[in-house]
This record gives sequence, C-alpha cells and structure tokens, in this order.
Amino acid sequence: MRRMVLATVLASMLALPACEDRDAQATWTQASGSVALSRDDAFLYVVDSDNGVLAVVDTARREKVGEVKVGLLPERVAVGPDDTVYVSNRGSRSVSVIRRGDWNEAARIAVGVEPVGLSVSPAGDTLYVVNSTALATSSHGSLMAVDTRSLSVRWELPVGDEPRGIALAQGGKRALITRFRQGDLVSVDLTDADRPRVVREQTDLYARANVRDNVAASPNGLSPRLPPADIRFQPRSMSSVAVTPDGERALATVMWAREDPLSPDGTPTAPSGGSLYGGGGPCNTGGVVAPGLVTFDTDTGSPRVDDLDRCRPPPDLSPDFPPSTIISPESTHPIQGPVAAVVDPTGLWAFVVNRETDNVAIIPTGRRSGSDLRSGLGSTVRQLVRVGSGPTGIAMTRDGRKAYVYNAFDHTVTTLVSDGAGGTANIRTDGAPLPIAGDVLAPNEVAGRKLFFSALDSRMASTSVGASCASCHPDGREDGHVWGFPDGPRQTPSLAGRSMTKTGPFHWSGEFSTMRDFLDATVRHRMGGTVLDGVMVAQLSDFIDVLPAPDNPHRADVLTDAQTRGEAVFRKAACDTCHGGAHFTLNTQADVGTFVTSGLLQDDPVVRKQGLNTPSLLGLARTAPYLHDGSAVSLKDRLMQGRESNRHGMTAQLTDTEVDDLVEYLLTL
Repeated sequence: MRRMVLATVLASMLALPACEDRDAQATWTQASGSVALSRDDAFLYVVDSDNGVLAVVDTARREKVGEVKVGLLPERVAVGPDDTVYVSNRGSRSVSVIRRGDWNEAARIAVGVEPVGLSVSPAGDTLYVVNSTALATSSHGSLMAVDTRSLSVRWELPVGDEPRGIALAQGGKRALITRFRQGDLVSVDLTDADRPRVVREQTDLYARANVRDNVAASPNGLSPRLPPADIRFQPRSMSSVAVTPDGERALATVMWAREDPLSPDGTPTAPSGGSLYGGGGPCNTGGVVAPGLVTFDTDTGSPRVDDLDRCRPPPDLSPDFPPSTIISPESTHPIQGPVAAVVDPTGLWAFVVNRETDNVAIIPTGRRSGSDLRSGLGSTVRQLVRVGSGPTGIAMTRDGRKAYVYNAFDHTVTTLVSDGAGGTANIRTDGAPLPIAGDVLAPNEVAGRKLFFSALDSRMASTSVGASCASCHPDGREDGHVWGFPDGPRQTPSLAGRSMTKTGPFHWSGEFSTMRDFLDATVRHRMGGTVLDGVMVAQLSDFIDVLPAPDNPHRADVLTDAQTRGEAVFRKAACDTCHGGAHFTLNTQADVGTFVTSGLLQDDPVVRKQGLNTPSLLGLARTAPYLHDGSAVSLKDRLMQGRESNRHGMTAQLTDTEVDDLVEYLLTL
C-alpha cells in the first residue's frame, strides 16, 4: 500500500498518472457528510439541516455568496464531474439538483425514504442514492441509480437494514455501503450498469473483532491491561465510508458497544461507586461506548480489524491500518461520535469528524508508531483539532492543504490549514468560524441539543466515560443494541417522535417517576456527569420533545383495507388496554411473558414481580428488533411467540390472517 501511495503522490506531482491509478483517483473523494467542494475548490457547498438550505461559500473571499432552498432536513451533498451539486433531503424523500453559478434548485428527484448517502459515478452519468428504507417497506433500505441527464431512476436494489453512507471504488465498478444499525458494510458490483448485484451483504467484522484466545500477556511480556475475557463489542452506527486515494482500502466510522453485563467502572466484578458506563471499553478506552474506524479491503469487502480484547491485529494481519478504536491523545479531551471521514491526497492521513466531542482527529492510515504519535497513552491520533459545536462534515482541497468543517449546531464553518506536507500532519484552525445560517429552534431546544449530543461537557459526562445521550440514541433514535443493565437486558428505545417526556414512568423497569429523576440517574450515575439542574432538565426535555419521528413508508393519509382490518384486530386482541391513548401507552407495568430467567444476563427478580413499563408503539416500523431484550426480529415474530398464552394481548383467538392484518396496522403507527 505504501508503494502505491508514493506512486500516487509522484504521479500527481508529474501530472502523468499511471493507468492503474486513474481508476483509483476517479473514485477518491475529498468530502464527507454535510459539505463538499467544487471541482476547482472555488466554492464550498454546505447543507444546513435545520434551515433546509444549501449555502454557497466563495473560498477565496471567505464569504457566503448564495443560498438555495432545498427539501426538508437536508443531510449530505455531493458534486459531479460537471460541478452539478446534489443534496439528499432526508425529510422530503428527494434529492435536490443545483447547477453551478445558478444558485437555485434546478430540479428535485423523487427517491426513497430518508435518503442520506450520495455518490456520483466517475463519468458523471449516474447519481447513486442510499435510501434508509424503500418506498414500500421498512424491512430494508435501497441503493438507487439516477440518470443525471434525464433525472430518472434507472434501478433500485435492496441493500439491507438501515443503510447510510456510500463510497465508490474500482473506478466506479463497486459501491461500498454502510449499514448504520448493523455496523457493517455491503459491497455492490456495478460492472453491469443496468444489472447491479450485491456481492457481499455482510462481513465477518463482529467475529474478527471478538476473537478469543488464551494469550495471557502482551507481546512485550508485560501483563496486558485488557477487558475481562467475556466482554464482547458490537459494531453499530456506521454512518460514513471513505476510500483511500490508491483505491485499495475503505475506512468506515463506527461505534463499539459492550454486550456483557455492566457494572460500576465497567467490569463484571467491580465494586460499587463508579459510573455505570465507565471503564471496560475496547483497548482500554474509558467507557462502554467507544469510537472506531474500521478498515475494509475494497476488492473483497473484508474487514481489517483489531481483536478488540487484545488491542492489536490478529496474527494473520500486519498492523498497516489504523487501530479499530480511536483513542484520544489527550486525557482531558475525549473523542466520541465519529460521523464523517476523509483521507488526504497522499493517502497517509485520515481526518475523522467527531460530532459529540466537537473535534477532528487526524490519524495515520498505515502505521501505529512514530515520534509524532502519543503511543504512551495508547493513542495513534497525530492531532486533535477543536472545532465548533456538532460538526457533521468535512471537505478537503485537492492539494490537501486546506479543509473545511461544518459545525451544524453553531451553523458555522471552521477552516483548517496544513503547515506541513506529505508525511507530516501539522493542522491548525485559520481565522474565525464563518457563519452560514441562524437558529430556527427555540433557545431551550438549541441548548438541549448541545447537551444531548455532548460527551465533552463535564456536567453531562466524565472524561473517563466519554459518552453522550446520542452515543446510545443516535439522532435521538435507537441503536438496535441490547445493554446489560443491572436490572436485566435492556434494548435502547427510540426517543424520536414519541412525546417521551409525557410518558412517565421512565426506563424499561419504570423505576423513574419523573423525567428529572431519569435524567439525573442517567447523567450523574451512568455517564459520570456532575450537575443536572432544573434548567438543564428543561432544555433536554424540550429538545427530546421536538425530535422528528422517523419517516415511515407504511403510513399514508388513508389506511389500506388490510390496515383497517388490523386496527379492528388491535381492539379485538385488547392491545389498547395497555397501548392506549395518543401515545399508544397507558404507562402501566406488565408481565407479557418475555422476562429472561436464564443465562448470563437475566432480569432482576424485583422487576419480574413488578413488570415492565409499557412502551409507546409509535414508530414501530423503524425500531426492529423488538421487546426489552431485542429477542423479536419482527412484529410477526413477536406476535407468534407465545401466541397461545394470551399474555401479550388476546392473541390465541386470532387467525393467521388477522395476525397479518394486525402487523400491517402496527407498522403504520
């Protein structure tokens, strides 16, 4: 890989690229997330989700020169070879098209549900759009190909549950797509422009990251400071993927979540007194949620990942890729919430944007040691650069000498400049942040969002934990993960669109009667925060209440015949005796026969006696798997399990057709 990088750099300097490098350079992109640059770096394009606009910045004059109204909740931006700009409108099921120099929306393309990732083919004739779900079902997302001349959809391909990011490789012949909740990569063969095919739907990332062996000491002979042997880590929240300039590898941002029982300081046998989320992270990271960067080979889609309990690559891999866990080089300044990443033109450095700690981590892509790295702290981060609040994207100039980061919560752009070249990363901020837009949320909601997403604010979390509310509730939703709480297995519930503050008591066990009690326990006793006063509770509550519900492909203005019948079945089965009212919960405790009474992770006997708190059914279509322990893969799976017992509604009397109709109705909620 290093030989290829040097060849790329030399070829670029001589302006005589080798044939084998042209395909790689054609699909390398220097932008990720909410910002992108024009082909000549003259214009910076920034999408502001709150305001629903694409802002245009003249990079030479360092001023905003245009603003284009696009769809609802614009998420990402991409630029084609002809400098046409494309914006994914997550809240409008559409992509906006803007022509350079004409700062107006030229067209709007109808696509799937919650489109996010965008990429343009090297020839510029195809726009690839990643939809979080298909238009007809929430069971899978899709990759769409749009003809950029006619702006019509040529084909749509299912690519697994909740996909998000996309990168092209092999000269545009392969698409690499991140699965957000699953934490994995899908590989799609695009060789036949009209007949794409999924060549790898999932990888062995989880197995490779959780290899178990009997090694009792580290390679240097010292006793390793490692997590206990029964701790495993689940990849999730894989939102972004970037291909290196040589085209050989892809780097995907990820979060690692612990699967084993949690206890104060993070170890199964720890004494009481610590924060529940502190300690026991992979490779000695501070908390149970750790940021990561996973390397994949672009030709096979196979992950190159560390064995996380040993903090090193497996024996069959050379350590010529970044560590799979990002460890901060500063003990007082954590890293959390990676959402975007780019690789510089030399291929030597990855720039990772971390939304929950307001910083950019600069990491070598092919080594783990050197005098410029603070390896004594276990970190291979060369630099940690502070930016504004809630950064969501980065774009780098083609010479690698300047980069722009969008701070979504401040609505500003931070400019980064490089004082070094080639093998040296020496990055600093340049000038004051450039304002792009203003707040549209109420002041309390603005403050609440910053608290919700902050793993840096000491009032919310300690540096030894380094986690925010969003670490488990990405975008205010859920991560599909089951946590080993002291009272039993607890799947993360979605907060978005459920009027959560009005549905007390809180938590699966219903042990917190008020939102203040719940937030106090979560922030101070789990996350290690120090202060939670009435103002902060109000701010967090106000923000949670305005979190938009996920878009739902099953919902329409008029119910179908099957959905109408299912609504009647809902009442026939007495589902509304627990799931009643506007929020589809009466906030009662119930035992529906799902308690876990065997194995490593069991429900507490006191909770079994009292029952679980009835959750809201709003947004069911986008929150699989189901139940407090995540044991039901689908709604029908849940209804069929223990159907004859009548413990979860009066289901024994239902016919198979009625069960199907009930599922159709539940998916609309």
